Amino acid sequence: MSENTTKPHGSGHWLAQRLTAVAMIPPVLWLMYSIITLSGAPYQEIVAWLSSPINAIIISFFMIVSCLHASLGSQVIAEDYIHCSVMLKAKLILQKIFFLLICVVSLYAIYQIYSV
Repeated sequence: MSENTTKPHGSGHWLAQRLTAVAMIPPVLWLMYSIITLSGAPYQEIVAWLSSPINAIIISFFMIVSCLHASLGSQVIAEDYIHCSVMLKAKLILQKIFFLLICVVSLYAIYQIYSV
């Protein structure tokens, strides 16, 4: 009797999606609390809040994880609905570039506000 000891295709991707979803729970709760407490605050107060090291780190972590999570989820959708391998490969490459750019621009903006 032969046993299949290899991992099923996509199990690492599935696990990465679940881990990024769980990793986003604390920063989302923190962000919701922060939005509620900062509602109506003047611009300078919000900039001062984001200039705090802990706030800048948490929001940076949130942006990295959420971009990764969005990229993973979009990949699954593309693999399910795009059946032409050339189009799928092109879409996946462009999509990874798109989410990487969003992440880099977000982190740059956070850094610019933090360094004020």
